[in-house]
Amino acid sequence: MKVNLDQTDLCTNIRLNNFYKIYGKIEQIVAMTVEASGIECNIGDVCKMFTKGQNKAEVLAEVVGFRDNKVLLMPYSDTDGIGYGSYVENTREKLTVNVSESLIGRTIDALGNPIDGKGPIDEGTRYSINGNRSNPLERPPIAQPIELGVKAIDGMMTIGKGQRMGIFAGSGVGKSTLMGMIARNIKADVNVIALVGERGREVMEFINRDLGPEGLARSVLVVATSDQPAMLRSKCALTATTIAEYFKDMGKDVLLMMDSLTRYCMAEREIGLSIGEPPVARGYTPSIYASLPKLLERCGNFRKGSITGLFTVLVEGDDSNEPVSDTVRGIIDGHIMLSRKIAMKNHYPAIDVTASLSRLMSEVASPEQKRCASKIRKIMSLYQENADLISIGAYKSGTNPELDDAIQRMEKINEFLQQPVDEKVDFEQTVSIMSEILA
Repeated sequence: MKVNLDQTDLCTNIRLNNFYKIYGKIEQIVAMTVEASGIECNIGDVCKMFTKGQNKAEVLAEVVGFRDNKVLLMPYSDTDGIGYGSYVENTREKLTVNVSESLIGRTIDALGNPIDGKGPIDEGTRYSINGNRSNPLERPPIAQPIELGVKAIDGMMTIGKGQRMGIFAGSGVGKSTLMGMIARNIKADVNVIALVGERGREVMEFINRDLGPEGLARSVLVVATSDQPAMLRSKCALTATTIAEYFKDMGKDVLLMMDSLTRYCMAEREIGLSIGEPPVARGYTPSIYASLPKLLERCGNFRKGSITGLFTVLVEGDDSNEPVSDTVRGIIDGHIMLSRKIAMKNHYPAIDVTASLSRLMSEVASPEQKRCASKIRKIMSLYQENADLISIGAYKSGTNPELDDAIQRMEKINEFLQQPVDEKVDFEQTVSIMSEILA
């Protein structure tokens, strides 16, 4: 049988059968943005850039945009050896990560490669780091509490299985320590912890001091340090979420912890500004306000498994209304505010209970617990309103019976809200202590 092929069909057939490869050429490099010409690409394609010289090496980069008939690439690693005229090849693949049960107890980088020196990770399934959007009508309601083992949170702002909560605080107020407590104490099947833009020194400190062997034994750590390119810091959050989705698909209850969501936004801002996006509030680009809901909506309660999300937000200048904090608070299901004033009193965890809120506590807590929590909040608010009068001795006992009662109970309330790092308190014991305070 004779088949007639014209020139176009022949070229297409040759390319599909890999008889030859098409290479592009680097035209310009500005900071971490690489401009290349001569290749066909789609947004999100992974490309290989080849270094010059005798020791040729490959540098992976991702297509992030187009400008003046040129392809804009952002590398996953340093661009040493890449220069004008270097060759570029499109792999025609999106970024995926290898997921399997052997990830538990391991520490990996943002591309899924092990960095803990424990050998390679068993080959499993390849998941796209961008995830798949779920039908909101197929998500069951959140009706079951999840036990974190921290009295102040379990008792006063109970979190449901599949809920998304933010931990808002300035620098040095105890976010990482609180995350370590939760990772050790929580009743979840798997912990997936993303350290986004973390200081290199603090990675081992978090593993050894905050997480400990007990927490590491059922955790997966995804790390991108602050000295790595913006693309890796951005992908770190997506890779961790993808790993959580894999264990969720296996029917497990997963805790996804991210420290910090602000540094993810900073990496996205750096990428956006590099490709020409206009800056808006505090220099953040418009694409950040689209990428945040996509990332956070991947957590939740599903017909098969659940992902409970805890995201730390670094509050710049202790301003809880700065753009990232304000946007995140409007997407998630509650917030835990850590206060520098409370931390200065050596009160840890430094949770400002009156400023914190769980939007789903009314759905997952018992009527008795809700009554106790409401009463304790009322006592704390009344005491704080009159704290100045009490501290200078201007208030006379007997003037206000409710305030007299609050003054008597505040010591026990403060004892209840404080907790040593290595202490674990179960849910029933927490509710029992709350009832005794009000007895």
